Amino acid sequence: MTLSVRFKEAIMRAFKTLLNIAPMLLAVIGLVGLFDTLVTPEMLHSLFIGNALYDALMGIFVGGVSVGQPFLSYIIGGELLKEGISYYAVTAFILAWVTLGLVQLPLEWSLFGGRFTIIRNLLSLLFALVIAFATTVTIELLT
Repeated sequence: MTLSVRFKEAIMRAFKTLLNIAPMLLAVIGLVGLFDTLVTPEMLHSLFIGNALYDALMGIFVGGVSVGQPFLSYIIGGELLKEGISYYAVTAFILAWVTLGLVQLPLEWSLFGGRFTIIRNLLSLLFALVIAFATTVTIELLT
């Protein structure tokens, strides 16, 4: 089999896969747009109470359900810091926003399988919590 035949077959398989996941992909894009529209920085600010563990967990939860582009999370995180929200919450929020992706679970489940999806999301949750605490401790030591 020549290289060009294998290339054409690979393109056709990729196109078929894209067609299979297109409805789920459109649903995920719609949900992400809905969350970006409905969840404002003011709403996020009202969720954090100043307790390190609670704020970190709330940051993980809010970031996980309001997935989006990483640069947006940095902008929101900066605004939250200006409002006095803790580094615990902001770090956990940014990490969960970028890595957790609860809105995208159905798509990830269908593409990679349940076991992979659950393990990856549990590890993302755990590491978001650990990194939030490590980041805050490091910043406090340096300032």
